[in-house]
Amino acid sequence: MNLAYLAYRNMISKPLNMVLSLLLLVLSVSLVTFILQLSQQLNGQMDKNIAPVDMVVGAKGSPLQLVLSSVLHIDAPTGNIPLKEAEPLMKHPFVKTAIPVSYGDNYKGYRLLGTDPSYFDAYGGTLAEGRLFKESFEVVAGHQVATKLGLQLGDTFVGAHGLAAESIDIHDDKPYTVVGILNPSSTVLDQLLISNLASVWEAHDHGHEDHGDEAAHDHGDHDHEGHEHGDEAEHEHDDHDHEGHDHEAHDHEGHEHVDHDHEGHDHVDHDHEAHVHNDHEGHDHSDEAEHDHDDHDHEAHDHEGHDHEGHDDEGHDHEGHDHNNDAEEAHDHMEEDLEITSLLIKFKNPMALVQMPRSINENTNMQAALPGFEIQRLTGLLGSGVKTINGIALAILFVSGFSIFISLLKTIRERRQELALLRTYGLGNRKLLYLVLFEGLFLAVLGFVSGWLLGRLALKLVSNYMIATYGYALEINGPDLSELWFFVATLLISGLAVLLASTSIFKLDISKVLANE
Repeated sequence: MNLAYLAYRNMISKPLNMVLSLLLLVLSVSLVTFILQLSQQLNGQMDKNIAPVDMVVGAKGSPLQLVLSSVLHIDAPTGNIPLKEAEPLMKHPFVKTAIPVSYGDNYKGYRLLGTDPSYFDAYGGTLAEGRLFKESFEVVAGHQVATKLGLQLGDTFVGAHGLAAESIDIHDDKPYTVVGILNPSSTVLDQLLISNLASVWEAHDHGHEDHGDEAAHDHGDHDHEGHEHGDEAEHEHDDHDHEGHDHEAHDHEGHEHVDHDHEGHDHVDHDHEAHVHNDHEGHDHSDEAEHDHDDHDHEAHDHEGHDHEGHDDEGHDHEGHDHNNDAEEAHDHMEEDLEITSLLIKFKNPMALVQMPRSINENTNMQAALPGFEIQRLTGLLGSGVKTINGIALAILFVSGFSIFISLLKTIRERRQELALLRTYGLGNRKLLYLVLFEGLFLAVLGFVSGWLLGRLALKLVSNYMIATYGYALEINGPDLSELWFFVATLLISGLAVLLASTSIFKLDISKVLANE
């Protein structure tokens, strides 16, 4: 007689007897397996992503936020720091590598990160196709980004200001071009669009562009004024030349006008004054003006022309000199204003972990955070919750075992006549015990498998949420060693419940049971 098949038929003949036990077992197993996988994968992801970074330097604020935003890219940055203040840290003797990163834009929710090629080396990134960026607005796409958005080599797109996918501030005048796609690495590289630092600076350099346009406009205005000044001088020169033919006094006044014009630049008003003066003086001194007209007119003409020419040249040189100074000052100001979001540092010496963070936090306007310490603190906070949930799941498991015990005990008492008949057909107590044991094990296996599948389904849902929110994906793996041990524990608890419920089999009085029937 096939005891396993008989146990299966007995179990499904009255399924309601086992429903409560099965549901409790499924709930317990799903909670335990889900929490185990979630905590293991999150810890593994964080440990893998913070491994290349010993210290993060950024703007003052929350050190945990600085680590989450600059290393794991799942939070908003604390602010920016001047590049000129971060550069001395790059040359510090304790520093092995220092990688500047800057960001503030996104494309469809995926961050656009500005950095240098050493960022790929830190995380072991390799190219699946294409090349690394060489120029501004050339971008290398992570594997997950390229797959999700369907990006290919040569594709162009424009970034949006901020880190939210629904941003309406689009940089239409600064398109990016995909020049490379990375292989999957299970690191932050998979979810980033990476370009050089200049791309980020140029995409947000609106103020400097406006300044440059103003300088160019002012330069054009100065040139225009210079031309007008030259025309006025030429016109006045002609006026003085003609008026000077009449009177010596007019020539003298014209000469004074040229000197005064050179000092005050007010050609029109003095020219008018000279004309008025000439009209009056001409009537009173015509004879004297006639006597010296030719010589003095020639002299006044030469002197005036010389003065105006020298004045125009001087004015032009002065304007050009001012414009060059403005351009140089604007360039220096732009260089001083360059900022980065943070600096990712790897140490040569472990002693730097003690000395450098304290020095930076106390003596600079920047903040130093240690990813290892901050993530350990975070997992410590989350760990208490994980332990609580695991404790609840294990409590449910023991309740499930007790429920199995109650259900089997009730089943055995309801089927005493069947068991007595089986004894008359030659089945001993040991085989009857096996029969009940098979029922309990079938229930335990069905509950564990159902609970494991439910836990993986919950993990998939959380993975989809994390991809949409943070860009991280959780892997759906097969059973690991901890889950196998949990399966063994489930079988042992179920087996113990079956053995306790089966003790009444050994006390079964066949003749009495059959007589009462």
